[in-house]
Amino acid sequence: MTSISLDAPYDVRSLDLADEGKRRSEWAERSMPVLRQIRQRFLKEKPLAGRKVSCCLHVTTETANLMATLRAAGAEVALCASNPLSTQDDVAAHLVRDQGVHVYAIKGEDHETYYTHLAQALAFGPDLTQDDGADLVSSLHMVKLGRLEDLAGPIRRMVEAMSPAERTALVARVRGSTEETTTGVIRLKAMAKEGILAFPIIAVNDSRTKHMFDNRYGTGQSTLDGIVRATNVLVAGSTFVVAGYGWCGRGLAMRARGAGAQVIVTEIEPVAALEARMDGFEVMTMAEAAPRGDVFCTLTGNIHVIRAEHFLAMKDGAIVCNSGHFNVELDLEALAKISSEHRAVRNFVEEFVVDGRRILVLGEGRLINLAAAEGHPASVMDMSFANQALAAEYLVKNEATLGRQVHMLPREVDVQIATLKLAAMGTHFDVLTPEQVTYLASWDAGT
Repeated sequence: MTSISLDAPYDVRSLDLADEGKRRSEWAERSMPVLRQIRQRFLKEKPLAGRKVSCCLHVTTETANLMATLRAAGAEVALCASNPLSTQDDVAAHLVRDQGVHVYAIKGEDHETYYTHLAQALAFGPDLTQDDGADLVSSLHMVKLGRLEDLAGPIRRMVEAMSPAERTALVARVRGSTEETTTGVIRLKAMAKEGILAFPIIAVNDSRTKHMFDNRYGTGQSTLDGIVRATNVLVAGSTFVVAGYGWCGRGLAMRARGAGAQVIVTEIEPVAALEARMDGFEVMTMAEAAPRGDVFCTLTGNIHVIRAEHFLAMKDGAIVCNSGHFNVELDLEALAKISSEHRAVRNFVEEFVVDGRRILVLGEGRLINLAAAEGHPASVMDMSFANQALAAEYLVKNEATLGRQVHMLPREVDVQIATLKLAAMGTHFDVLTPEQVTYLASWDAGT
């Protein structure tokens, strides 16, 4: 039984790693000019002064720069990992030692420790939360609804030790949250539809400067990077199966084709399937793709996209991984049941033998770009975390008027971020002339 210490200031692998984490975070900061400008303004204006922010995010060098920005804004910050394999231990140590962040994250932590860390982030008593998958918000709402049996063990035990008044106060203190993933936004919109949201949510993921760039270019490159690092496979000449053609799937399909692979896309949505076909990819069912693929990657946000019948049809040496947020897209329980042997063959690579054929599963079915690589490049996370920082400021400024719904950041914030990014890249763009403004605003200017 795990006991939760409300006073524990941090739980990281070792503070001795902090020097390396600081160096790597500084390297990432060079490619994050938009967030840097926001941080400089926050240092002067302190828009989050007196606020406590609990974050459930991937603990990476890029995240370190977001945490520094929240601290510059005057916030007290707690950070736990949003995935057991996504923490960079040296970065966690750096944030504790050098930024005063309460970090609860260790790479490779087991199920019990993972949820203990989430419990500690909740016990921090946040005014705002930042989620990557809606774990903090979902847990808070289970508390509000009295559904303690649905909470993970460590969180349930923490809540059971509270009085009813303390539980109510924990949820009531939270004034809003930001969500960075497609998966999380889907869950939160479902909660809003049921009318159970206790506070407003900013869907950071839905900002154009997030999903059109982070999801497509960031996920595309980092996923391919994770697969190659884990396996050293030659992508050129392979048959590469991409499950899902949302922004993340588009990015990976593009990158795999650029590396010389023959790319197959599987989809359940007709318009997305048509788009993939018109983009020049083969489109088919997973049942059709299973015997053909050399590498499979799921990016759907759904459960059991690759199942027992698909594993049974795969060729010897097939590589299978996931880049969706939760580790549910591959039915690994079914794979274990139909396997005669199972062993680890490389870091982040497990071999399952099915009817004499070897199926190679990467990163325990978790986010392969963070399990086996470093996640998205800093230059694209610059925009994503600019959205996160500005969303926190927006929540504080508008907490009295925002309804308990899922909101998008205003379009002008998107434009501001894009403008700052273009300026940092030395790129110029046209602006409308007064005549053009008048023309676009009128209805009676003929042809």
